[in-house]
Amino acid sequence: MSIEPGTYALGPQNATLSVRTGRKGAIAKVGHDLLIEVTAWGATVEIAADPAPSVLELDADSNSLQVREGTGGIQSLSDDDRAGINETIGKEVLKGTAIVFRSRAVEAAGDGRFSVAGDLELAGGINPVAFELKLGDDGHVSTSAVVKQSAWGMKPYTTLFGTLKVADDVEVSLDGKLSPA
Repeated sequence: MSIEPGTYALGPQNATLSVRTGRKGAIAKVGHDLLIEVTAWGATVEIAADPAPSVLELDADSNSLQVREGTGGIQSLSDDDRAGINETIGKEVLKGTAIVFRSRAVEAAGDGRFSVAGDLELAGGINPVAFELKLGDDGHVSTSAVVKQSAWGMKPYTTLFGTLKVADDVEVSLDGKLSPA
């Protein structure tokens, strides 16, 4: 089966949008690498006849990020820890600002891979990003990109007088299956 030209949708009902963070600092071993899921978002993929996707658009609610996993650290993350981190992300890191991606160019790279370039609005700033998207004949789509927080004017979160901090680079991933819009 191959993907027919048309407009397709992605969102929490058929895909996962997640963020992975790392840790740095003098006492990094006490902190956690986090897997954070975006729970309120939607994306549109328009596929042209050639069959390269011609348009990719994504909007996400920055207040919907939820910590799903914390690895490393001296102790496991408690429910209270997760709730505190979720609150910090919403109020101090992203501050309820828009998260929006709009493609400018999508080019076939062979074997169901596509090079995507576009603009990402994050934390009140807009910067270009580029990544590779993989699209299967069955509609399975996956991609991953590294976002450097400081490029958007964000100061990576620190605690314990700066001895524990979130790494500047975070990995954003999407994995799911296209549904007709």
